[in-house]
Amino acid sequence: MIIFNEMMQRIKEVITLHSENRRIYNKEVAQALNLTPEYFAVIKKREKIPYEAIALFCQKQNISINWVLFGQEPQSLDIKNVFQKG
Repeated sequence: MIIFNEMMQRIKEVITLHSENRRIYNKEVAQALNLTPEYFAVIKKREKIPYEAIALFCQKQNISINWVLFGQEPQSLDIKNVFQKG
């Protein structure tokens, strides 16, 4: 299950790496996801996950979408199972 607040915390961690601020506000998260602050406030309240915005953010930052969505470290992915027929 994807937990909105945990996912946003991981996004904030990435933003913090490129920011001088120690505290990241919703405005910065919205900007990083290319969303308006107003729309971000709505989806945050509803815990609606902006999948496309997150996918583009991960691509731009060159990070694993599995880590952002699930907290799954890249080395924990079992690549062998991806290619098995079943």
